[in-house]
Amino acid sequence: MRNIFFNIVLSITTCLFVTPTYSNNFDVKFNKILKSDHRSQTNKARDKFRNPKQTLEFFGLKPDTNVMEITPGKGWYTEIIAPFVMEDGTFNSVIYEVSENSKPYFKKLDKFYRSKLKERPDIYKNAKLITIDPKNPKFNLNKKVDMVLTFRNVHNWAKAKSADSMFKFFFSSLKSGGVFGVVEHRALKETPIQEQIRSGYMTEKYVIELAKQVGFEFISSSEINSNPKDTKKHSGGVWTLLPNLRGVNESEKVKYSLIGESDRMTLKFLKP
Repeated sequence: MRNIFFNIVLSITTCLFVTPTYSNNFDVKFNKILKSDHRSQTNKARDKFRNPKQTLEFFGLKPDTNVMEITPGKGWYTEIIAPFVMEDGTFNSVIYEVSENSKPYFKKLDKFYRSKLKERPDIYKNAKLITIDPKNPKFNLNKKVDMVLTFRNVHNWAKAKSADSMFKFFFSSLKSGGVFGVVEHRALKETPIQEQIRSGYMTEKYVIELAKQVGFEFISSSEINSNPKDTKKHSGGVWTLLPNLRGVNESEKVKYSLIGESDRMTLKFLKP
């Protein structure tokens, strides 16, 4: 009886000390990455709008996660995720195939991103690039991933009419029990699909239904990246706000800058 009591006390004590240690290690590692010199001051200034630590904690990212980031743009999130999983996990970055017929913007973006990874092998040496045809995204992974993440991309796929095929690709790339995390500009409820595409703001309903249609289970949502200052009623759509301020007159830049970046949904799905 005495031994049983001792074991119970030992188990409780172990739990009390192990959990905070992991949490503290997570915080220390994450904060070090956020402050690292491989991130520009411009990118660091966006942390207050994009909340990377809280967002990635919500999705459940851990140092040993095998994660795949979809169409990373200029690599704002790559700067954070890749070094976080570099030692114990795997970072896979999915980018579009570029050819002579590709639009100049995609050629420029491809060159920028590849150069970014090559310039800092100490940060990105273990990063794996996966190229896909955006109209027919297929890639035979040797190993299914634990997590698929995408940030502010769904409106692009909706416009290109490739959203369904992209989401099917995400589903097939994940192992059973894997997490699919989405951050996207959030439209007002009942916004017509054409206005969603024009403005860059998508409804939560659209994203959730799209994910469910390909087999995902909706787990939860978070208001981590919400912005009540964003009315979403901008003539230039989401690009009116930071970091673009597209089409904004000099006299209005302060006004729009005070709003910050767009109001965003943060959604978590599971592959059964």
